[in-house]
Amino acid sequence: MSTQHHKEGAVVFSESAIPNPQSAIVFAYHNVGVRCLSVLLAHGVEVQLVVTHQDNPNENIWFDSVAELAALHDIPVIEPANPNDAEVLERIRALQPDFFFSFYYREMLKAPLLAVPKQGALNMHGSLLPKYRGRVPVNWAIIRGESETGSTLHYMTEKPDNGDIVAQQAVPILPDDTALQVFQKVTVAAEMALNRALPALLAGTVQAEKQDLTKGAYFGGRSAKDGVIDWQQSAQDIHNLVRAVAPPYPGAMTQLMGRPMRILQTLVTGCTVTGEKPAFYIKPGEEARAYAICARGVLRVVRFELDGIEMSAAEFAGQYGTERFEF
Repeated sequence: MSTQHHKEGAVVFSESAIPNPQSAIVFAYHNVGVRCLSVLLAHGVEVQLVVTHQDNPNENIWFDSVAELAALHDIPVIEPANPNDAEVLERIRALQPDFFFSFYYREMLKAPLLAVPKQGALNMHGSLLPKYRGRVPVNWAIIRGESETGSTLHYMTEKPDNGDIVAQQAVPILPDDTALQVFQKVTVAAEMALNRALPALLAGTVQAEKQDLTKGAYFGGRSAKDGVIDWQQSAQDIHNLVRAVAPPYPGAMTQLMGRPMRILQTLVTGCTVTGEKPAFYIKPGEEARAYAICARGVLRVVRFELDGIEMSAAEFAGQYGTERFEF
């Protein structure tokens, strides 16, 4: 923030200062990184350096840029392949920060780096710890049919997501929410949790709570191949997978008539069909609808692609008919 001083017709700008601001180095990426960095700046934290990632050209970059926000506020940015490298460590150590904050940064910080900040290193995780420690917690929570998740601000240790908890904010997962919709809620939850906890953190009066690690588990990363549908599962389980990997994620995949098919959106129906082979079919009528018979139950297939082309149920029926096509 700046103030204007008028002198002999000229406008002179000077930066207004917060007395003895707390300093921080921020490791951040993605929308959570952008929103949480914004919270730090709003509270007057002196962000000395932002450590982020170079965007991967093979990744669908649908999220906001931490580097752009840092540049807007004239904060130096580095994008090291490994933040634990000796050169990076020495640069960070020389800054003598009060805090580290990690907001959806993808690399683990090792012990020498974690020992640098005078008042501790904190991470924002996208689940209600100790549940869903590890990678892609939002996607896992949906796949496993959770009705609630959230964000947790916790102290960092060398082991991922097991440090003492400073703040949490829960959000609901509705039955048809996609991973993107839940991630948007989790981003707001992260902003709320940090905003609520930061005054006590900066004052040195925060009360942290030890995690009971027996009440949760660690989950690994996921790749596109993990989105292949197992039609022997129930309609509810398949619906959970579809919404957990819906765009901008790679989508739930199967084969139909020997061609690649992506199921983009489904709804669970009240049908209790069992004992029939998994199949895709169109129910004709004034408004044709697509359905998938699962091992237990039936899904309405709201959106789908065949051979990379999205089509309506009516368009599919016009080309291939309304007979049942086994998966």
